[in-house]
Amino acid sequence: MTSHPNPQTMKPATAAKKLGVYLPATPADFREGVISRGELTALQADPPAWLTELRRTGPHPRPVVAAKLGVSIAGLARGGVTEALTTEQIEALQQDVPEWLQKERAVQAAVRQETARLKQQKQEKEQNSGTAR
Repeated sequence: MTSHPNPQTMKPATAAKKLGVYLPATPADFREGVISRGELTALQADPPAWLTELRRTGPHPRPVVAAKLGVSIAGLARGGVTEALTTEQIEALQQDVPEWLQKERAVQAAVRQETARLKQQKQEKEQNSGTAR
């Protein structure tokens, strides 16, 4: 007796995360079922109209909002943004940059600068230990 392997599946929340969309804004049939890896690949390769529209106009999940605004997810929370935002709302924040967003962008820039400094320091240390042999 041969058994046929079951296709690997994932919860809708996982698939939505991989697609970069806000789960509550997806169609009911997407939210209520399970998604196979093949279905996910098909959605990524040839997105249906609902997925294209959702990616274009939102609402967007917090990681996408944070990336579009140039801040961390924690920075969004500190700024009082706890819900998904539409593209229009994100653009409004970018036009009229509130004080919290300016501050969080500065924090994010400092974190990136420190990360780059540490990376450079590590590379120099590795180079020096390699030539010391």
